[in-house]
Amino acid sequence: MSEQRERPSNTEPLLILAMDHRASFGRSLFAVADDRPSESQRASMQAAKMLIYSGLALAKDDLPIGHAGVLVDERYGEAVIDSARAGGVVLAVPIERSGRDWFELEWGDAWLDHVSRVAPDYAKVLVRDNPEFPARERHDQLARLGDVSRSLHAQNVPLIYELLVPATQTQLAAVSGDGDAYDRDVRAELVCQVIADNQQAGVEPAIWKVEGLESTQDAKAVVAQARAGGRAEVDVIVLGRDAPTDRLDRWLDIAAPVDGFVGFAIGRSIWEDVIRAHVAGTLDDPSASREVSDRYLAFAGRWAAAAGSDGDVQNG
Repeated sequence: MSEQRERPSNTEPLLILAMDHRASFGRSLFAVADDRPSESQRASMQAAKMLIYSGLALAKDDLPIGHAGVLVDERYGEAVIDSARAGGVVLAVPIERSGRDWFELEWGDAWLDHVSRVAPDYAKVLVRDNPEFPARERHDQLARLGDVSRSLHAQNVPLIYELLVPATQTQLAAVSGDGDAYDRDVRAELVCQVIADNQQAGVEPAIWKVEGLESTQDAKAVVAQARAGGRAEVDVIVLGRDAPTDRLDRWLDIAAPVDGFVGFAIGRSIWEDVIRAHVAGTLDDPSASREVSDRYLAFAGRWAAAAGSDGDVQNG
């Protein structure tokens, strides 16, 4: 692991530019079939990740608050990993296999060797879970995650746990199929339950990375569960979920004033259409870098402004 860094807070947040997308990155932007890129496609994907990182590098010295971070994969982001180390950017790497419904390790039994070699500031898992998912599959997933958490702890590598809680058909039907109503009225309680289930299974992240909450009350409830049972050192960050800017701004406005929320990890909302335009030839390298930089700095500025507010944002 790289040198120990100061723990983030809402006034000294960790502001992560996320680009660990692999299967979806190739499929949606480079026409990769079955997650099997040609050599040409692989080279284009690697170059695109470095282009995204160039925007972060351009922005990091102009941050109004906090510390720059990057979440990037080994498969297409080795050059980004090297640049982040050299540039003093907080580095997180994913260890889950991309594009799976249930958690699997990217490198099988060799996953911890990869973590040791890369020596990131954080290792990250992406997990889809819901208390109403099939009990046997949930039990097995939680057991795998508990093993991963204990192994990382033994290596002194903090864990970021990225949690998505998609609605079941029954839960969605209960809100008349309204996804926004599910987010607003249902999801926060489910997030707390899933966190509690993970804690019971011995999964102990340093940071929970969660979908944005729709009220200050919900944000505080998630932090309370994350820190339950004497886990005072555990923090929470907001993930982007490819949301439009206005919705992300609201999520940041809600989270930033809440003690325990310590930043964000936003990806596609910043760079996806930039890279699409670059691939199409309508945006050159310098313009793409600047656009990524500007969008990242705009979200950082939003956090900075909100962190100094009184919070208490209600459902709306």
